[in-house]
Amino acid sequence: MKLSQFAYNLPEELIALNPASNRDESRLMVFHRKTGEIEHKLFKDIKDYFDEKDLMIFNDTKVFPARLFGNKEKTGARIEVFLLRELNKEQRLWDVLVDPARKIRIGNKLYFGENEQLVAEVIDNTTSRGRTLRFLIDGEYDQFKKTLHSLGQTPLPTHIIKREATDEDKDRYQTIYAANEGAVAAPTAGLHFSRELMKRLEITGIDFAYITLHAGLGNFRNVDVEDLTKHKMDSEEIRITEQVANMINKAKEDKRRVCAVGTTVLRTIESSVTTTGYVKPFEGWTNKFIFPPYEIMVPNALVSNFHLPKSTLMMNVAAFTGYNNIFKAYNTAIKEKYKFGTYGDAMFIID
Repeated sequence: MKLSQFAYNLPEELIALNPASNRDESRLMVFHRKTGEIEHKLFKDIKDYFDEKDLMIFNDTKVFPARLFGNKEKTGARIEVFLLRELNKEQRLWDVLVDPARKIRIGNKLYFGENEQLVAEVIDNTTSRGRTLRFLIDGEYDQFKKTLHSLGQTPLPTHIIKREATDEDKDRYQTIYAANEGAVAAPTAGLHFSRELMKRLEITGIDFAYITLHAGLGNFRNVDVEDLTKHKMDSEEIRITEQVANMINKAKEDKRRVCAVGTTVLRTIESSVTTTGYVKPFEGWTNKFIFPPYEIMVPNALVSNFHLPKSTLMMNVAAFTGYNNIFKAYNTAIKEKYKFGTYGDAMFIID
């Protein structure tokens, strides 16, 4: 497949800049991939498509406030720092992006907060924009993280960042079941689930399983090669416990609906699957890139947002839905004025 095969014309006004008033009342397109039938619902109607003992798999990663604004020593120049991942807890080392990168050199100090609550020193250049920072702070680690959280902003993706992050974003750019901190991007399909909806699903007798994938900035990185086999995904940390692997395999054996809530779940479980289609427990890293004609081995249902043109997220969904089907769904979504992107509406793909 070629990058250009995933281009389409998306009117800018259809890119959602804010979430729906209520999580479970965004719009939901139900797409039947075998027949091509399309239904238009509200997200809370998703419960009507599940029976007792069906399985929903969620990503329980938690987004941390990864965007910091600081000032460079001596010049006072304003510098944006985006925390990517913690490299060493004891030494307070972090892998970061800086902007503008040209102003930042090894040895420079950066100050954060009105009273210089945090000071960091640049100790390495990793890429043209990437740096390694050491936060120069004494005291307990918990206090350091608390300060980091108080100074950091919600890391909204670039298609939303036309506006400042708000207190509402702290809540809404996070799933209600987020538990394991480590992501700089929210698993967006999960943002539609409210506590009320989860309770209704539970009462129906649906089983819940939780995997972890700490979503990184690679989710929003542009693909810059035409031949998709040449694109390299950023590595992301994943975890599938033995209990969860057993739940998934049992649901498959019993021919139940196994639903991946989002592309992060799809990539995680497809990263640890045997040739016979069974999931193995795993803890480590994945850089799996799913695009057509990849054959999905595990889930038979997928919840997803409507993704932006030429994005790896759209390619993931196309592998599950079918290449022609994804364009049928997206063209209908544009015609019906569904909202696209992180805070947009959802689609539910089933057989």
